[in-house]
Amino acid sequence: MKIITIPVSDSPECAIALHHGFTLGKKTGASVIGYHIRPHTYSDAHLAKSDLNSESPNLSWEKLLNENTNNNTHIKAQLLFEKLLEQYDFELINKPKYGSYAMWMEKVGSPEKLFSIIGPVSDLIVVSRPLKKSRSMARRIMLSAVMNSSTPILVLPQKKVAPLGKRICIAWNQSKEAMLAVKAAIPLLQDADEVNIISSGAENMLGPKVSHLKKYLLYWNVKANHIKVKGKNDVEVLLTGYKQSNSDLLVMGGYSRSRMRQIVFGGVTEYMLNEARIPVFILHT
Repeated sequence: MKIITIPVSDSPECAIALHHGFTLGKKTGASVIGYHIRPHTYSDAHLAKSDLNSESPNLSWEKLLNENTNNNTHIKAQLLFEKLLEQYDFELINKPKYGSYAMWMEKVGSPEKLFSIIGPVSDLIVVSRPLKKSRSMARRIMLSAVMNSSTPILVLPQKKVAPLGKRICIAWNQSKEAMLAVKAAIPLLQDADEVNIISSGAENMLGPKVSHLKKYLLYWNVKANHIKVKGKNDVEVLLTGYKQSNSDLLVMGGYSRSRMRQIVFGGVTEYMLNEARIPVFILHT
């Protein structure tokens, strides 16, 4: 893990994302890039009649962004970023180079477009979970990061949480999405004090069983426990397993019904993104 990307605005939740981003940067030796998304100086963009569930993702972003933007927004966002990088003793640089540094970038464009570009060349994107049912720019940015980046996303609660990664649980359902999330999380799993695999029901799907996953992790020097949980639904199973294992981070794959829509998540992913009050490491492919 060498590049941690964080969308930055002047807000308390961004301060939390920066805090954990720089902490992970220190732990893994990664560089942290802060991106501030700003609208064009002049724009005739209008808010479409359809909401963020529409299949026209680029019609409303500037109007939505302008509602929470003033002449000093980008300056305040940069000052927040520089304050945190100084706190964690990161050097601010202008050009990429090997090591653990910080960079500041300002970009114009829709979140969908930008994360399609900067997401694949990042190793992790850190965001804070927007308020429930919010149609704010923060929600647009989070969903765009998950849907368009092909990169793991660390979604944090809108409040300070304990240091992440000491006790990690893995949501396991034998799927390739879950396996890809595990592979992306290997640097964090290797550094964890305890790793638990959470599953439920019979392992009758086509894919690796828990025993196969445990053997795979041993090649990375990660010893994992297995916790089998009963519950009425997958969300209850994951939250119960998370609580029983005293975890501070959940690793999971993102699941979708269709790749043509902007918001295409199934119930589990939808809940974990929008309503769960726990840190989630998620990868949607």
